[in-house]
Amino acid sequence: MKIKLVPSASCRWFARMESTPLLMLGLPKGSLQDATIKLFGKAGFNISVSSRSYRPSIDDTELDGRFVRAQEVSRYVEHGYFDCGLTGQDWVRENDSDVVEVCDLVYSRASNKRSKWIIAVPEASTVQSVKDLEGKRIATEVVNITKQYLKDNGVNAEVEFSWGATEVKVPDLVDAIVDLTETGNSIRANKLRIVDTLLYTNTVLIANKKSWEDPVKRKKIENIALLLKSALEANSKVGLKLNIEKSKLDGILQELPALRNPTINRLTDENWVAIDTILDEKVVREIIPELKTRGAEGIIEYPLNKVVY
Repeated sequence: MKIKLVPSASCRWFARMESTPLLMLGLPKGSLQDATIKLFGKAGFNISVSSRSYRPSIDDTELDGRFVRAQEVSRYVEHGYFDCGLTGQDWVRENDSDVVEVCDLVYSRASNKRSKWIIAVPEASTVQSVKDLEGKRIATEVVNITKQYLKDNGVNAEVEFSWGATEVKVPDLVDAIVDLTETGNSIRANKLRIVDTLLYTNTVLIANKKSWEDPVKRKKIENIALLLKSALEANSKVGLKLNIEKSKLDGILQELPALRNPTINRLTDENWVAIDTILDEKVVREIIPELKTRGAEGIIEYPLNKVVY
């Protein structure tokens, strides 16, 4: 008698997982690393990495990844080592990488604002505009971007690569610098003056073109993009719940536009309703006292992990 073995449901599921194409993810090491790990955590992906390792552990069997410098991510994505990755728009442009820009992810080490590459000179410099850089020497990490900017403005200047600490090179070593800034604090602290802005930049999720054409990989990348964007969207918002007498409802909705399109539910007491809504966190400190004044009760503010529109 022959016994036929039938794989269990869990075994069949595991086999499918083993055969699913693995997505190789490029993650930015350096100043963006901690912010990126935090963002993925809020999106539902737990990423852990030891201080000496470039290979993270990700609690998703469909994902593997490496931490490399943000300056290099777009090249590795273009060449196919990574299926997708996170880097700055500036480095995609600097490397002239032929990749798919899946979505913008506006976050950084210090804030959720876009950064900018600027030309700066010492406060006492006679340089007032880009035209005054004719024949000058400029230090920067983004050599190609700077050369193209000068070419577009009809200016001939020497551009040299800077390995870092660019601010300290003026005025002794160079006449001007092109540097990245979020707040401008470092520029002011080094007694420099901004002459012009070359471009604004933010983090982007990019994909290898061949991987993007693969339906399975593309769907996974799109799902990651959705979750990351929804996590960022939730950063500036909170949920708000409250109870209010039905007779006062219209007045609250008309006077408090931040509560537009809320969810309204009846309570066991038919004279009262419950409101549940999402609003910008920055207006909560003004709205909650006003709600209380207008008769709201049981006001609860709660944090959000993701907001999907």
